[in-house]
Amino acid sequence: MSKVAVTGSKSVMDEVIEAMHELNRVHLTDYDGSWDSFDNGDPVEGADEASERLVTVRGLESTLDLDATEVRPEHGFDPSSLEERLASVRSEVNELDDRRQELRQERRELEERIGALEPFARLGIDLDLLTGYDEISVVVGEGDEGAVRDAYRASEDVRAVELFGGDGVVAAAVAPAEGVDHEDAVADPLVGVDFTRLEVPDTDGSPEEVVEELRHESRELEAELESLTADLEELKLKVGGFLLAAEEYLTTQVQKAEAPLRFATTKNSFVAEGWIPTSDLASVEGALRDAVGDRIEFEELERAEYDRHGAVANHDDATGDSHGDGSTGAAGAAGAGAASEASDEEVAADGGVVTVPDDPPTVQDNPEPTTPFEVLVGAVGRPNYSELDPTIVLFLTFPVFFGFMIGDVGYGAVYALIGLFAMRRFDSDAIQQFGMVVVWAGILTIVFGVFYGEIFGLHQLGEWIWGGHPPLRKGLSYGEWATGWLVVAVLAGWVHLTIGWIFDFVDNYTLHGLKDAVLESGSWLAMLTGIWVWVFSTHLEGTKPELLFTTFDGHPFAFGFAGFAPSIGYVGIGLLVLGIVLLAVGPTHELPEVAQPFAHTLSYTRLTAVLLSKAGMALVVNMLYFGAYQDEKGAYHYMIDHGPHYAETHEGAEIVFSGLWHAGPAGQIGGLLVLLIGHLVVLAIGVSAMIQAIRLEYVEFFGKFYEGSGENYDPFGSDRDSTESTT
Repeated sequence: MSKVAVTGSKSVMDEVIEAMHELNRVHLTDYDGSWDSFDNGDPVEGADEASERLVTVRGLESTLDLDATEVRPEHGFDPSSLEERLASVRSEVNELDDRRQELRQERRELEERIGALEPFARLGIDLDLLTGYDEISVVVGEGDEGAVRDAYRASEDVRAVELFGGDGVVAAAVAPAEGVDHEDAVADPLVGVDFTRLEVPDTDGSPEEVVEELRHESRELEAELESLTADLEELKLKVGGFLLAAEEYLTTQVQKAEAPLRFATTKNSFVAEGWIPTSDLASVEGALRDAVGDRIEFEELERAEYDRHGAVANHDDATGDSHGDGSTGAAGAAGAGAASEASDEEVAADGGVVTVPDDPPTVQDNPEPTTPFEVLVGAVGRPNYSELDPTIVLFLTFPVFFGFMIGDVGYGAVYALIGLFAMRRFDSDAIQQFGMVVVWAGILTIVFGVFYGEIFGLHQLGEWIWGGHPPLRKGLSYGEWATGWLVVAVLAGWVHLTIGWIFDFVDNYTLHGLKDAVLESGSWLAMLTGIWVWVFSTHLEGTKPELLFTTFDGHPFAFGFAGFAPSIGYVGIGLLVLGIVLLAVGPTHELPEVAQPFAHTLSYTRLTAVLLSKAGMALVVNMLYFGAYQDEKGAYHYMIDHGPHYAETHEGAEIVFSGLWHAGPAGQIGGLLVLLIGHLVVLAIGVSAMIQAIRLEYVEFFGKFYEGSGENYDPFGSDRDSTESTT
């Protein structure tokens, strides 16, 4: 990426803005107001009017619920007729929408009246019989008729009471005792009674008839609303293309009109700075020259080159030697270089300008299959120019972590389907990308499931594919495998963290040189390598867990590795000491964290913890339904093909649980619910597995090298679908 400055007279600023917008290549840098004698520019005349029209267009699109997939922008759009057509469309849309709002309000009011009258319709008493008495008061509500009667008859404030009930609605005609207020006689006895009092509507006649009339009116309103909605749909198809084209045109106009706000300007000149791909330098300058000739100065101020990994390889002044006064001597009102820090904010109003440095924007250029994982990287932040993009590593490790923990063909297929659903159901790019991440996680879960020989926790797949001897095992019932996976998880953490600190080493070497890289990153690499080389060595073997030396020596992996020789262990101790010394010479404030390489590696044992917990829960769910027995060799098997009688005919076999499947029809039907809910719970563990995998990536891995403070490359301009360039 190259930072460029375009300097010229304000008389050509509009033409420069137009040319830049058409190019859609320059990522403009906002002027921060720090230069003497320079101010931010003012919007071009007409900016407010264009903004207001854009708000109007977007409001109409919202009213019509316009989707760009339903109609295409109008081709041959004529900006000269925009004002007249927009006024006409706005009038037509607003007229229909206003009437729609009125109908909706009328319908809501009708529904409220119907809701208030329905209890009285259930009561079956004309409304005019419930009011207008002098000696008695009538109270109506929803509650238990017997409880209301008992409450009134037990009250000394009530002389007499008559109740009428119907379908949970009670009407009580209450005659107060001598000298008792009517309201007190009606309300006080009902305190503590489950009774909801209803106001008698101010309507005469039969409530059933009134409710039926109101429902008829509601149906008429609903029909009118449907007709009006159809009219709006028709209007949307009619004017949708115009609105989309108008939005595109006005968005462009607003962008160009407000561009000067990002420039540094004086009374007569302007300076526009921004970043462009270095390969576009010639074409961008050529296009600007074609637009305004030699009336501008175009200068490359700074260049940040990236290597094939996305790391900055060079970030230098690209303008030549600077003068001692802090200016670069460029012609015009500004010409700039990345001058010394001491003069970063100095500006010569009559000559050269020393630009305020900023970081170039980032363009993530990852292989196509890995791009969905940019959404996980972006959750932390976009990579900045000085750090490596971890997307590819995330693509290689995150699904593997997840697949290892769940490792089941059935569950993996469900996760993959969930991911596909998210990709197809939602329009959000972020959700679609995350859906693809879930698909990859599901695929790796299926792959591990094949090697584990499991489908929804059942081992039948291992029987079909591997003849009952899958190459990998999981679960506490396979003791050496359970402990072996702990060692594998530690090794995975060792490798993962090593990659993270190597990335940090490359970043520090690129930006600060070899010394800083060795002190800042090499120290941690030395400590990480040293501590684990010693742990896996046979030096002081008796003080270390046996599983370190048996896991790869036949229990369960027959790789012939029983630990490094003691001499290698001494080398590990030496590397550990060297790392601590380097840390003490360099970033001494990090010395209290010397245990980090050991502790963070152990954090990866959470992979095995989730693996075993998932396997254990699936085992319990399937055992409850199918039942299980232990054979003469101590191995456990589900009783899918055998019933509880198996133990009676095979010496040494013992029933662990007979299973609901073998408990008759009632057990089979009830067991299906247990089976379904149980597997749904195990599926939910997948969320925990995903959280644990993301945590390892973000906290342990990213924490070694990644800041994620980059800015997205967002060039000034837009791709037009239907409107033409206007100056």
